[in-house]
Amino acid sequence: MRGERGWSQAALADKLGVSRQSINAIETGRYDPSLPLAFRIAWLFETPIEAIFDGREPAED
Repeated sequence: MRGERGWSQAALADKLGVSRQSINAIETGRYDPSLPLAFRIAWLFETPIEAIFDGREPAED
């Protein structure tokens, strides 16, 4: 979703008030965001939180 908008990890981190390393860790599955951060991410992307964080592994192509 970040890439679709042309945002770098640093730009997204700036919008959310977190570090770029936090965004990288979330994207690579090494870190689950706090609930308030997850809601901020969903709000920023105008997407239901369940569509972003459903707890399942991504489907393989």
